Amino acid sequence: MKTYFLTVFKSDGTNVLDETFQAENDDEAKKIGQKRLEEEGYSEQTHRCVAPEGHLVLFHR
Repeated sequence: MKTYFLTVFKSDGTNVLDETFQAENDDEAKKIGQKRLEEEGYSEQTHRCVAPEGHLVLFHR
């Protein structure tokens, strides 16, 4: 399992959500990240999900 980082930003750059979660791979992490964003109502806000190696798995601006 790898640790992924999910962050949501306001338009002024303030963090609204900043959490970590575990996933087997990038595809699973993308699904988990999208589900969390929908649960919290942040799907349309600027967000990113980053893999432990530093690459983006999910991004919306």
